[in-house]
Amino acid sequence: MTLLVSDSHEEDIPVGERGGPAQPLITARGLVKHFPVKGSGFLKPKKVVRAVDGVDFEIFKGETLGVVGESGCGKSTTARLLMQLIMPDQGELLFDGETVGGALSLSQYRRQVQMVFQDSYASLNPRLTIEESIAFAPRVHGVKAGVAIARAHDLLHRVGLEPSRFAGRYPHELSGGQRQRVNIARALALEPRLVILDEAVSALDKSVEAQVLNLLLDLKRDFGLTYLFISHDLNVVKFMCDRVMVMYLGKVAEIATRDAIFETARHPYSSALLASMPKMDPAERTMEPPLSGDPPNPIDPPSGCRFHTRCSFAEPVCSAKMPPLAAVSDEQTAACLMSLPGSGHSKAPALSEVAA
Repeated sequence: MTLLVSDSHEEDIPVGERGGPAQPLITARGLVKHFPVKGSGFLKPKKVVRAVDGVDFEIFKGETLGVVGESGCGKSTTARLLMQLIMPDQGELLFDGETVGGALSLSQYRRQVQMVFQDSYASLNPRLTIEESIAFAPRVHGVKAGVAIARAHDLLHRVGLEPSRFAGRYPHELSGGQRQRVNIARALALEPRLVILDEAVSALDKSVEAQVLNLLLDLKRDFGLTYLFISHDLNVVKFMCDRVMVMYLGKVAEIATRDAIFETARHPYSSALLASMPKMDPAERTMEPPLSGDPPNPIDPPSGCRFHTRCSFAEPVCSAKMPPLAAVSDEQTAACLMSLPGSGHSKAPALSEVAA
């Protein structure tokens, strides 16, 4: 059996290569997710971890949007909110213009959005063979057993695993790279349009990682896919992504095209992340960390800009005002008062400079 890309994917080509304005495949508006702290409430003050605290972004058809930030910034929680594995406390999701959970049912939505997790072994049922794992979702959605197995074999071939050798094996009989290829095949079994990759290559050896990254690019081209790519490795993000979203303490700090953010980051936190990238030239290396201290406690985040406690450009106004995520150029939006005219920050551009 050969998997065919539906006609609806003809428009899903990389951003910047299509004619006309880019169209969002998925839109997140005001996503909020707070987790209650055990032991709080009733007799004690109720406390919550503000994992995601008002996040807005779009993923355009055919693009790869990278998501970066320190551990605990809300990347994986955002991914699970998009998958609807956990439900937001506030906010809404639009998929191709339709409200998820409204005009678009959750069952319909989950056929369009799939996820590949970091832990390749924990993602697979150890009691199912590889072909059964891949065929499981299509069977749940009404595909006949024979057709589902044939689809599983075709997908195994597409991810570089010979069905005659691997279809009847169990997860413990495969290497980490082979298991992750199986997880990618399983994610494609329902022919989704958006695939969320949550640190999908971070546990792999570098040589295997390169193979899987090239496989993901080939599959994106062949099946007209859109990716949300979460990673700590900025070099991988630079290789894979069309745009990059930087998160800090449950908020979006900056969203920009790949070239714009790697050449002229407009948020101090983005600049600090880029400064932490490993340098091949010893002359460019420094022992000074780009950031001092740990991120603030997400239970009690700082007032105003959440980054001001670690920012070398912070002024009193930064602790008083929450900066909105606003356009600072045609290719960038940033949540920083230095980029906003009239914000009260001494380095903010004047209105006359913006008009000019």
